[in-house]
Amino acid sequence: MGDITLEASPLRSLRSGKWVKLICGASFQDLAVIRNLVLVYSLAGVDCVDVAADGAVITAAREGILAAKALSQGSHNQGLREFSPPWLMISLNDGEDPHFRKAQFDPHHCPADCPRPCEMICPAQAINTQGVIDERCYGCGRCLPVCPLGLIITRSQVVTPSTIAPFLELGIIDAIELHTQVGHESEFTHLWKAIASWCDGLKILAISCPEQSGVLDYLHFLNDLIQPLPCPLIWQTDGRPMSGDIGKGTTHAAIKLAQKVLASDLSGYVQLAGGTNGHTVSKLKEIGLLQKSSISLLNGVNPSFSISGIAYGSYARSLLLPILEEMENQNLKKMDQNSLGSTHLENYPDLFSSALSLADAVVSDLKQII
Repeated sequence: MGDITLEASPLRSLRSGKWVKLICGASFQDLAVIRNLVLVYSLAGVDCVDVAADGAVITAAREGILAAKALSQGSHNQGLREFSPPWLMISLNDGEDPHFRKAQFDPHHCPADCPRPCEMICPAQAINTQGVIDERCYGCGRCLPVCPLGLIITRSQVVTPSTIAPFLELGIIDAIELHTQVGHESEFTHLWKAIASWCDGLKILAISCPEQSGVLDYLHFLNDLIQPLPCPLIWQTDGRPMSGDIGKGTTHAAIKLAQKVLASDLSGYVQLAGGTNGHTVSKLKEIGLLQKSSISLLNGVNPSFSISGIAYGSYARSLLLPILEEMENQNLKKMDQNSLGSTHLENYPDLFSSALSLADAVVSDLKQII
C-alpha cells in the first residue's frame, strides 16, 4: 500500500464521511482555469483533485496545489481551516465514455443567421464563431441536440496506461479513477491487467460507473476481479454525468445509485458524483445518508449505511467560471495598457476573495456536518 496512515487528512475525511473531491474533467484541458480551480478549492479544503491524464494538465494542477500551500502559510489564509494538500487523481477509461470526448464542428457550414444555441448552452464557454475551443470542452454533450442542422459531432479518446506511467513512477500521482460501464467485462479486465501492479503505490483507487441495467452484478464482477487490493477503494456512483449545474433535481440520480450500491454489500467506500450540486448535502441529511447526521441517528439508520463523500464537477467549476472570466478580462485590459498581466487569480485580490468564499461554501457544506 502507498504511504498512507489514518492521520492523513484525505483518508480521515473518507472514513468519517466528509470526503470532498473536485472534478476538473477527464477531458478538460484549459490549463489556466485548472490551475486556478485547483488553487481555490485546495485552499477551501478538498481532499482530492481529479484531472485529465495529460502531462500539461497534471503540471497545472500541481502548480495550483503548491500555490495553495504557499498562500496558506501567508496572509491570504483568511482564517480558513488548516491546509492539507489534496491527493491528485487522474482518470482512465476502458472504452467509449462521455467524459473522454470533445465536441467539434466546421463553423464554415453554419448559416450566417444561425442564433447559435450551441454557444448559449455551452457551460464551459467552449464555443465561439471559430468553432469549439478544444481545451475548454469537457464532453457534456449539451450542444449536440440543439444544433438546428445537426452539424456538431464528437470524437472520443481512450487514455492508455502508458500515458501516465512516468507520473506514477515519479510519485506525482496519488490516485487513479477507472471509468467503465456495464458490459465492459473484457475491456476492464484488459485495463486492469495493465495497471494492477501500480496499485501498491496508490493512496486510493476509484471505480466510476453510471446507472444501467445490471449495474450491481457488474460492480460485483469488478470487485472480485481486483481483489486483493492493496489500497482503499471508492465506488463513484455517477448518477447523471456532468449535470450538476443544470438544476436541483440532477442530484437525485446520484443519490439513488448510491443507495443501491450501499445496499449491495460491496467492499469499499461510496462517493457521489454526476449531478451533485448545492442541494446534495441537504438531501442526504433529509434521508439519513450522512455518517454524522443527527437525523440518521434519530431514524435508527446504521452508520455503515452512509456515503463517504461527494465529488463536485460541473457545479463546482460553473460557480467560479464567471470570476475567472472577469479575471481574464482584467488581464487583457492590463496587457492592452502595456501593463504586466497575470493569469494567477491570487493577483486579483477582490476576485480571489470572492472565489474562496464560493469554494469554501461548497466544501464546508459537507465538512461541517456534526
